Amino acid sequence: MFKIRVVSYNIHKGFSLGNMRFMLPELARSLEPLQADLVFLQETVGENHKHKRSHSDWPDVSQFEYLAGESFSHFVYGKNAVYEHGHHGNAILSRHAVKRWRNIDVSTNRLESRGALHCVVEIGGTEVHLVNSHLSLFERARHRQIAMIGKLIQDEIPHGSPTIVAGDFNDWRGTAGKAFEHALGVRDAFSLLRGKYARSFPSFLPLLTLDRVYFSGIRCLNAQAMNGLPWVRFSDHLPLVVDFGVDFGVDFGLDFGLER
Repeated sequence: MFKIRVVSYNIHKGFSLGNMRFMLPELARSLEPLQADLVFLQETVGENHKHKRSHSDWPDVSQFEYLAGESFSHFVYGKNAVYEHGHHGNAILSRHAVKRWRNIDVSTNRLESRGALHCVVEIGGTEVHLVNSHLSLFERARHRQIAMIGKLIQDEIPHGSPTIVAGDFNDWRGTAGKAFEHALGVRDAFSLLRGKYARSFPSFLPLLTLDRVYFSGIRCLNAQAMNGLPWVRFSDHLPLVVDFGVDFGVDFGLDFGLER
C-alpha cells in the first residue's frame, strides 16, 4: 500500500488575513515540514506586476513555482481570474509525475472567475485523478458548479479510479457538499473520520467549514486541520492535511452514481 499525504490550502494570494502582510516566504518554510506528496492550492498568483513592484520579497517566479521549490518536481496551474496587472487561480504541486491535465471553466457569473483543475498523476504505475477547485460565494452557483464537476468526473475519470477532489468549496451551510456526496458517491475525509466537516475559516477563529477533501477509490487514514501558530498568520484559511492509503489493483466498489 502506498501512503499519500495531501494538503489543500487557500493561500489568499500569499497575504495574511486582511491583506496586512505578505507571508508567502514564511508559508513556504512552514509547508515543507508537512512532507506532503500532493498540494492543492487555491488563490495562488501566477503573475502580479503591481505586487511585485510594492513588495521587495515578491518572488521572481509564480507563487506555485516558488512553493514547489526543490520538493515538488511537478506542478500544474489553472489560470482563472485575469486582470490588468496579472492573474491567479488554482494549482497542484506533486512529487509524482503528471501524465496529463486541463483546467475547466466553471464560472457562473461575471463577478467570479472559477475553474476546476483536473490533473492525473502516476503513483506506483497507477493513475490517480486529482480535481482542485474554488467554488462560488453564491449557493445556487455552487450547486451548478458541483454539477459541472460531476460531469467532468463522469466524462474523464474511469470507474473505480483513485480520485481526490479538494479545494475551497465556500459551502458553509453544507448543502452543496451533501449533494456532491450523494450524487457522486464520494466521501469527505473529515466527515468520515471525525463525523463533521473541518472548520477552516477564518483562520484565527475557525468556525466555517469552507474547505473540503473528498475522495473515492482509496483509503482515508487520517485528517487534520492545521490550527494555531504558525498557520493562523499566513492566510484567512487553515490548510487541511489528509493521509490516504492506495491499494493498487484493489477495486473499492466505487460508484459515482451517474449513468455511463
